[in-house]
This record gives sequence, C-alpha cells and structure tokens, in this order.
Amino acid sequence: MANSSGRNRERQSGRRAPFRDPKPKMLVVCEGANTEKEYFEQFAKLHRNSLVDVIVEGGKGVPLTVVRAAKERKEKAISEAKRKDDEFLTYQSVWCVFDVDDHPNVPEARIMAADNGIELAISNPCFELWLLLHHRHCPGELHRHKAQTMLKDHVTSYDKHVNFDDYKDGYEKAVQRAKSLDQLAESMGEPGRNPTTGVYVLTEMISPSPTSPTVTGRDTIS
Repeated sequence: MANSSGRNRERQSGRRAPFRDPKPKMLVVCEGANTEKEYFEQFAKLHRNSLVDVIVEGGKGVPLTVVRAAKERKEKAISEAKRKDDEFLTYQSVWCVFDVDDHPNVPEARIMAADNGIELAISNPCFELWLLLHHRHCPGELHRHKAQTMLKDHVTSYDKHVNFDDYKDGYEKAVQRAKSLDQLAESMGEPGRNPTTGVYVLTEMISPSPTSPTVTGRDTIS
C-alpha cells in the first residue's frame, strides 16, 4: 500500500506560493526633523497608495545637504539593486523638500538635483506656508515668522509638530490655493517667488487620486 503521507508531501512540494510583485518605492528627504517628516508620513498613511511605498527621511539640514543625502540614498539603492539583480530595490522617484528662507546654496542644490534626476518641492519662505494654505489664503509676501504666527491662529497647538487631523479637511483647498500662487507668480514672471509652495505636486503624486499629476524630471520650485 502506498504511503499516503508521502503522496501528500509530493503534492505539497510541487505547489508554489502565490507570487506578488513588490511595490516600487518613493523616497522623500526633508530638511526638518519633525514638521515635514511628520506631515508626509501621516499623509502617505492616510492616502495609502497600493502602487508605491513612501519612505521619508527627515532632519537633513540645509538644502544642499538635503539633496546630497538624497543623491547618496539613490546611488546606494541603484548599486544594491544591481548587486542583487532586483529592480525593486531602487526608487521610483526621489524628492527633496526644503525651504528658501535664508538658506545658502539653494541654486547649487537645484543644480545637483537636476543633474541627478531628483525632484524638488520647495517652499518660499517656509513649509508653514503650505500648512497655512490648508486653512486660508495667503495675504501676500511674508516672513517665515509671520507664516508661523498666522498658522497658530488656526492650529493653536502648532509647535513644529504635525497632527494631520488639523489639516485633513483643508487639503483640497490647500492644493487649489498653492496652484493659484504658482499661476500668479508665473504670470508676473517671478516663478518661485515669496509666497509660493510646490509641495502640492509631491502630495498629489503620493495620493492615489486619478487626477494626480505625473511628473518626471521636474524641479518643482516654489
């Protein structure tokens, strides 16, 4: 009599586990250690995109060091992908998020990013402008301290940390307002002037919304 357990083992050994392609990855490297990092982590979690994993690194300092850190991470991922023959170890796209503010070397950061296929989402004067747009229109050119003060009028607990519940309901308005600022700056021949923010281009890529733009090789200057 044949050993039934042996037949079962043979049948089981011939089975293959269901195969599922790994998801491509997006890397977002931020200037600040808290505000930007927390915003994007919570945004990505809320708008869970089945097509991409969003990896956020914060606290990278001034613009040039942010881009340099992104370049190193991108190159390391490419090298690892070649070594292991696994294309999913690379990043689908790499983004840097930083402010104009009074930072040095912003032009150099833009050049390095362009030379290395890295996208930029820049806020002028600061990331708080993007947060403020979730609650109101921007009245015009402003200093980062003014932006922070105005934000606290709407989010009294704001202290460089982000609870996305404070911004969730105003997100679509923020996108519209940021686009309007961009369009006005372009019409005046001053793209990227104060106040503008290109953060919405990145968030619309993270969001699985069918209206999200496809952006390749763009320096999203704001």
